[in-house]
Amino acid sequence: MQHSRRAKRFKLKSEINVVPYIDVMLVLLIIFMVTTPMMNSNVDVNLPQANAKSMHDKKEPVIVSVGQNGQLFLTLGTAPKEPIDAEGMKTKVGAFVKANPDVSVLVAGDRDGKYDGVYQVLAELQQAGVAKVGLMSQPGQADAGAKNGRP
Repeated sequence: MQHSRRAKRFKLKSEINVVPYIDVMLVLLIIFMVTTPMMNSNVDVNLPQANAKSMHDKKEPVIVSVGQNGQLFLTLGTAPKEPIDAEGMKTKVGAFVKANPDVSVLVAGDRDGKYDGVYQVLAELQQAGVAKVGLMSQPGQADAGAKNGRP
């Protein structure tokens, strides 16, 4: 009788204890998380070289320039730059883009001007039906920006 009671008390379990495996997995995860950023910091990559030329539009772009005080200037294709008001700009650019859907429309803003002027021009061009608008910039010199207190 005693033998059957002892067998019931100390019955063997056939389940696998996974707690130690989880602990090992978490330690490995932490090790990989710490070492991975260190491995990617100094990777030398030799990129392929190409002799491709920069892409140029066949048509001259439409350029809307925003001056420092918010005044607008319009350059349509090869025409000279002309001062214009907001309504005239919407009308002319809208008609020009409808006639030439492949033409690029660019907005050039004065560096010392307010961003609000550029934002208003972007909104008005959208109302005129222009789908894509690019922002113009000039490549700057690294030391010129540092002298002006800009990074």
